[in-house]
Amino acid sequence: MARLTARFWVDAYLARLRGADIPAFVVAHGDDTAGTVLVKMNTLDGEGRLFHRTWDLLEDRQIWSELATGAESDLDAAIERQRGFDPDIWVIEVEDRQGRHLLDQPGLS
Repeated sequence: MARLTARFWVDAYLARLRGADIPAFVVAHGDDTAGTVLVKMNTLDGEGRLFHRTWDLLEDRQIWSELATGAESDLDAAIERQRGFDPDIWVIEVEDRQGRHLLDQPGLS
């Protein structure tokens, strides 16, 4: 199966968020071809959630799962730890008081 480049996926994700009037920003630009993507869900109240793609062995597919949750400063620290392991990581920050991130929609796994 052909795999999308990281840049293509990020561009498509940002377009989908724009279509739903959900602000999002590229905080860190990773490798265009194979960079890992982290999505920081900022609910604008000092709290949030951090998502990354993992492999669901039972269903043999990639899914988005929560890497961290809590205070925004804790999420930022988790992102910095991940970037210490892999400087090619993309970081997308989504800002929505309702916590909408659209990662559970078809086509985004």
